[in-house]
Amino acid sequence: MINFPERFNMADYFLYHNLEEGRENKTCLYFEDRSWTYGEVARLSNRTGNALRDLGLDIENRVLMVLPDCPEFVWTWFGAARIGAVITMVNPLLPADDYRYYLDYTRARVAVVHESLLKTFAEAAADSDYLRGVLVVRNQGTVDEERIDPQQSRVEFLSFDECVSAQTSICLAADTSRDDIAIWLFTSGSTGHPKGAVHLQHDLPFNTEVYAKGTLGVSEHDLTVSVPKLFFGYATGTNLLFPFAVGGATALFAERSTPEKLFSVIEHYRPTILTTVPTMINSMLNLEGGSARDLSSLRFCYSAGEALPPELYSRWKESFGVEIYDGIGSAEMFHIYISNRPGDVRLGSLGRIVAGYEASIVNAGGQQVPTGDMGTLKIKGDSAALCYWNAHEKSKETFAGDWCTTGDQFHVDDEGYYWYHGRTDDMLKVSGVFVAPAEIENCLLQHDAVLECAVIGHEEGDGLIKPKAFLVLRPGYNATDEVAAQIKEFVKSHLALYKYPRWIEFIESLPKNDRGKVDKKSLKER
Repeated sequence: MINFPERFNMADYFLYHNLEEGRENKTCLYFEDRSWTYGEVARLSNRTGNALRDLGLDIENRVLMVLPDCPEFVWTWFGAARIGAVITMVNPLLPADDYRYYLDYTRARVAVVHESLLKTFAEAAADSDYLRGVLVVRNQGTVDEERIDPQQSRVEFLSFDECVSAQTSICLAADTSRDDIAIWLFTSGSTGHPKGAVHLQHDLPFNTEVYAKGTLGVSEHDLTVSVPKLFFGYATGTNLLFPFAVGGATALFAERSTPEKLFSVIEHYRPTILTTVPTMINSMLNLEGGSARDLSSLRFCYSAGEALPPELYSRWKESFGVEIYDGIGSAEMFHIYISNRPGDVRLGSLGRIVAGYEASIVNAGGQQVPTGDMGTLKIKGDSAALCYWNAHEKSKETFAGDWCTTGDQFHVDDEGYYWYHGRTDDMLKVSGVFVAPAEIENCLLQHDAVLECAVIGHEEGDGLIKPKAFLVLRPGYNATDEVAAQIKEFVKSHLALYKYPRWIEFIESLPKNDRGKVDKKSLKER
């Protein structure tokens, strides 16, 4: 049982405690050719918190962060947390309509955006009834007025650097409770618009205690690097909050994550922990010359977001000698609650429950199923969100106290290892039997011709759902009917006959969403 004091602010837990513990002069943040100590990060975060207050942001008010991975993301996150504002974070690569949705949904009073999206964001902000000011992060420190149409702008756009540098480096912390609202984490929006999972001040620290510290042993000696970007809660945890909570360090880069970039960043900064996703694992393994790159600094990798095929794990371990700890988490629970771990990796499974959480696998009626049977996973733990904002009925379906119904299909074996079968809404009923697309995908990846794949349900006018596979071929293989037939026969020889893909479509690359997952929604719309 972990107890946090009644008066509690997560900014103190993640950042400011480092000053009290003597780390003021320890380097904790790297970006391009610069580095910052904990003392510098704290002072810059204080200045940012004061700038946000000057714009009218107060305790419980929402701030919308629309930033790439950069130091200003860090100052804003901790500055907003220190003054008790409610943090919301979204992708900095969205169209104006999406920003309109987020501004209307969050009713954010202040936004912090990057100059690269200034024109797009100004277009969205023109319709906002709530936004009071926008701080613009720009390399040269001033706002390029030519990027803003005065006829569109109803709010004041200000230079982040100018506003922050004008503030004092002492910021009075808000007197928050451990049960005050602290942050909204957005769902992936696989069906409809993303929803904000409302989290309290103690939720993120709870998971940090039981997962980062208790399960994986993240320590002050660790330096982290991430494939996903900080606006995604998975990376917010692993690549900022977890290392800061233990006095470690992180290295950020604003560019898009590519295999070439990741190898370069790892070889330059020599991190000990890499946050990644199966898609990037596959891409790094398949990059020409990738197996010769130096990843010897890494002591382990996180993997989450989508199922890690055993074939990828084995190839990665053989190529680089680095363990991958595959796990599952969600915006609703903040972070990972079932995971493989040091000295305990069960290939193909998602590992065991993280101490501090409870799990139950239930049928459609809500009754727990016998061990070994597949059902819907429910998770209980003190990082569960309070609700989805402005979605009462959906909140009642998902949350009950600190129990959360995940919508993921699992079975647990006699030894307590959890095996993933896909999302409930992804499951296919083929010939009257439920089929997990992940099982077919894992089989397809074992074929020599298949580089990447995704399986969806498809029907052609008869109302009967059958598996359809989208395949990216390895170099040297051609997209022919003969190759498609060979792949179908391969699946038939490894799985039950009704599971083989009736249709195979070859594509150049799989579409990805802003979290790095395969975007199956767009595949279904093809």
